[in-house]
Amino acid sequence: MQASKNVFKPTRAPDWTRERIDQLSKQEIEQLRDNAERLGVSAVAALCDEALKARPWVAAKRRSAAGAPTQARHLISRRKAFEARGVYLQDTRGSWSGVRKSDGAVVMTLWAGAVQSGDGGCSHLLWAPNVDGSRPWSDMAAGKERLEHCRLALERGGAEGLLVYGEGLDGHLPEDKARSVRGVDPETVVHFRVEQRGDEYWAVWGKKADAAPL
Repeated sequence: MQASKNVFKPTRAPDWTRERIDQLSKQEIEQLRDNAERLGVSAVAALCDEALKARPWVAAKRRSAAGAPTQARHLISRRKAFEARGVYLQDTRGSWSGVRKSDGAVVMTLWAGAVQSGDGGCSHLLWAPNVDGSRPWSDMAAGKERLEHCRLALERGGAEGLLVYGEGLDGHLPEDKARSVRGVDPETVVHFRVEQRGDEYWAVWGKKADAAPL
């Protein structure tokens, strides 16, 4: 697959989303995943795994450096994932971010299917204003809390992210409503910086500073 071989070259770095990966064949997804793992872009590798697992005829297998299959990803609830990072949410049902009291670090959950990749790095839209009713969640309590935490993370120079896996629902932000939420990968944490782009806040991380084991 020519596209997957060149996907992370700076001169040819298309954005890989879950929707785009779903259009690929099983072999192409596996090749893309292998390239992503080799180059350290773990978010893209995670999207490939999610796409493979969503296919009923595919038994998704992650392979270690030796080529042997590893155990399937174990997912837990958002609340438990935050507590494992020392964060206790203000609203266990609605909050998608929190602050660890021990050191003041901001921890956020990121919808894995919304991670974008390009130029060897990854990005994820954390918050954007509700323009003409396009993002009503932003005006809700959880959305306002996310905005506050985005500003805090911007001041601190970064935050920690936990990847949430599930199936989105057309016309809704996954933070507000999703078709299904399978859970959070407790064994992976993304260290990212926050960028303000106009009125929007984005999580950005590179291939050398992406996901690390807990």
